[in-house]
Amino acid sequence: MRAICLYLHIHQPWRYRRYSIFDVAHNHNYWYEKDYYDKQNNERIFRKVADKSYRPMLDLIERNVKRYPEFKVSFSITGTWLEQAEEWAPELINQIGRLISTGQVEIVGETYYHSLAFFYDRDEFQEQVKMHSDKIAALFGVRPRVFRNTEFAYNDEVGRWADRLGYKAVLAEGWDKVLGWRSPNHVYRVAGGERTRLLLKNYRLSDDIAFRFSDRNWKEWPLTVEKYQNWLNMDALRGNLINLFMDFETFGENIWAETGIFDFMEHLIYMWLKEYDNKFVTVSEAADFEQPVDTVSMPETVTWADTERDLSAWLGNDIQHEAEKVLYGMKDEVMRSGDQDLKDDWRRMTTSDHPYYMCTKYWNDGDVHAYFSPFDSPYDAFMYYMNVIRDFEWRIENLNQQRMKLLEELSEKQSLR
Repeated sequence: MRAICLYLHIHQPWRYRRYSIFDVAHNHNYWYEKDYYDKQNNERIFRKVADKSYRPMLDLIERNVKRYPEFKVSFSITGTWLEQAEEWAPELINQIGRLISTGQVEIVGETYYHSLAFFYDRDEFQEQVKMHSDKIAALFGVRPRVFRNTEFAYNDEVGRWADRLGYKAVLAEGWDKVLGWRSPNHVYRVAGGERTRLLLKNYRLSDDIAFRFSDRNWKEWPLTVEKYQNWLNMDALRGNLINLFMDFETFGENIWAETGIFDFMEHLIYMWLKEYDNKFVTVSEAADFEQPVDTVSMPETVTWADTERDLSAWLGNDIQHEAEKVLYGMKDEVMRSGDQDLKDDWRRMTTSDHPYYMCTKYWNDGDVHAYFSPFDSPYDAFMYYMNVIRDFEWRIENLNQQRMKLLEELSEKQSLR
């Protein structure tokens, strides 16, 4: 038996606007008015991607779920995407709900705000994971049994945490420097864990679709289903579980419909299932596909981004470190404030896209960062981000002053009695 585990990640951030230093302490309406956030741009991008990617790909998946009981897929969906979908395209949430109800689609757990909180504040990390689980339960009536950290940022500590929490499996990058001679096409044990399985992305076969499919300079272009099916068959000689993990927006947004990406995927599903004993599995089913063949240890953090496959996409320079340090440094004050709007604003700024915009890498990695950034430069992204943080500081101070004034008034009234 051979299986493909197809996992797709769905995310949109709340992009903050060009928030001027002159706006600080003057222009800070609460998040639902999106004053910190570029509401017009966020809505425009979401609606555009919904038309190009979310709707056609969800339709493709739903069509094939109905057609083939053996076709299955797993999604991870951030809380920030769900918020935007609730506001601008609630029919997408309804469609995902229908897919989940078939039993052929599984939701993967993660942080609600797509944050790097694991590396800064474990209490906040666990709170965001709980918030995400609660949101998924409220919308879809299920709770995630498999976990992925933001951007596949995995190390042994993440694995042990997932094991303590009782997750069936955790997802990570099948990076050569970690695996060595071993294949990502097997189930592994989490280092230091007892029950949780480790599922590793087959990054070559995944990236052939997610990054190289439309590249006319690629020596294998054009990628046909027949050619890709042959690669799958060859790679299955190294293990019968092939984990194809990629962004949902691969289909239609990152790789446009004109390239034939949707036709390719539709035909691939048919061709894979056409062969005897081939199937698709959800992430939970992948964890049970076989007994673990070995333990994989990742003492250092591995991600699925950039050529280094580390945290340098988000924490590779001084301005990124400074931005995250200041943000998480004010967390306790924000939580003590008791102001729910301030808490929500603060958590939206933990989204990993924000330090991603501040990346100063060059060449291909730098081009990718620049493509996704709404700002003219990493330094502009940092400046506007820090202006928002300054306004948070002002709001905290203002709340403290109001409370002090109220206490003084109460004390004065009591002294007059």
